[in-house]
Parts: sequence; C-alpha cells; structure tokens
Amino acid sequence: MSKNRNSSSPAFLFFSKSTRKLFAICYLLFATAVNLFAQQTVVEEVPMADQMRADGKIWVVVVVIAVIFAGIILFLVSMDRKVTKLEKQLKK
Repeated sequence: MSKNRNSSSPAFLFFSKSTRKLFAICYLLFATAVNLFAQQTVVEEVPMADQMRADGKIWVVVVVIAVIFAGIILFLVSMDRKVTKLEKQLKK
C-alpha cells in the first residue's frame, strides 16, 4: 500500500473516489426516501375507495383480483406439470 494511513484520519478517506461518490449517492437517496416517508404521517382518505366501499363495489374489485390471482396460480401449476412431464420424457 503506497498511501500512508494514520489512525487520526477518518476511515472514509481510505476509500477510492468512486466508492465515496457511491456512498454519497446512496446517502442522498436514503435521506430523500426517509424525508418522503416522514411526510406521509397524515392519513388521507381516498375518495374513490370510500365511494366504492359505500356502494359495495369494493367486493367486485376483490373478486376480480382473486380471479386473476387464481388464474395465474392455475397457469403456473399447469406449466409445472408440463415441464415435469417433458423432463421425464427426456430422461427416458
């Protein structure tokens, strides 16, 4: 190591310039995200969701999402069965 390291200098000075830039960017992004989350402490009501709950239409949304999710699960199960069948055929 060509650089002199004294115990009195901060540890971050030993990182390369690009690493320090990366740390700075990560810190700024983290600080911004923390600031954004801190501003969401006020609970705001969503008028569309309140209206859908009042009309009973929220259950339609829940059922549609459940049907889509069930369809994806069934598709994945059928694909897994087909792949397993093809794997067994290749082993023979």
